[in-house]
Amino acid sequence: MVLLLLLTACDRGFVDSARKSGAPVAEAQAHPTTVHQPLTLGVVDTPVQDANGTPIGVACVTCHGPDATTAWASGEGEPFHTGVKLEHGSLACNSCHDTDRTRLHLADGAPVAFADTIQLCAQCHGAKYDSYTHGAHGGMNGYWDTRRGPRLKNHCVDCHAPHAPAYGQVTPVFPPADRNPLEEH
Repeated sequence: MVLLLLLTACDRGFVDSARKSGAPVAEAQAHPTTVHQPLTLGVVDTPVQDANGTPIGVACVTCHGPDATTAWASGEGEPFHTGVKLEHGSLACNSCHDTDRTRLHLADGAPVAFADTIQLCAQCHGAKYDSYTHGAHGGMNGYWDTRRGPRLKNHCVDCHAPHAPAYGQVTPVFPPADRNPLEEH
């Protein structure tokens, strides 16, 4: 009986005659979502540091490119790779890199440009990539609603080292002290 009354009441539209539906909202042109392109893609840190103590990077193509003529191109005497630790599950270098280390490939062998390495991450980290595409992982600046303005999203390697992506131990800090508005005078 109550259900019948509820269904009948819901079928009548607005009860208040002063309350009317507004005009439909026009579809606004969506602003672009840009993914940050880190300068560290295709770069390895050297033992040399700048004035701030930041390692100076050298492009991989310097030694491993098609025109490289040094002994390093063959993998001999590589001074820059002493600090690279491969701790990315059970992956080996050739899981992502071609024999020409300046080139990347997907699991099916399709080539991937360094600028598109998010595709490389997404093929194994699908759940994180899904969260990333919906804005719950990876961080961003700008607008959630791209009808209001543009959005800039982080790249995977902005937060994760590609060869050792897991975060190390961190020391938690105290949470912010919330004020109780009822206690204010």
